[in-house]
Amino acid sequence: MIRRSTIVLTLASAFLLSGCVRTAASIVTAPIRVAGKAVDWTTTSQSEADEKRGRALRKRDEEIGRLDKQYQKHMRQCDKGSEEACERARDVYADLQDLRSRAI
Repeated sequence: MIRRSTIVLTLASAFLLSGCVRTAASIVTAPIRVAGKAVDWTTTSQSEADEKRGRALRKRDEEIGRLDKQYQKHMRQCDKGSEEACERARDVYADLQDLRSRAI
């Protein structure tokens, strides 16, 4: 009888203590995990930086394409004699030059 209750008590203790060991391990490693997450959040990997630069270049190229279409349209109208279109073409051309000169 004593042997049986000892075995049951030992198994129950082992079961209950396993949770304590896991909890203690979680508490001990928590600061390390938190610090690791903070570093991940504050640093940018090379691939993330490359992706960001690629997006910026595509956006810039799209804007250059849009402005170039406007410039061509205004130049056609300017060639037909529209002074207002010539002014718009000059403005759009200045925007194009500014955009092309910006470094990304």
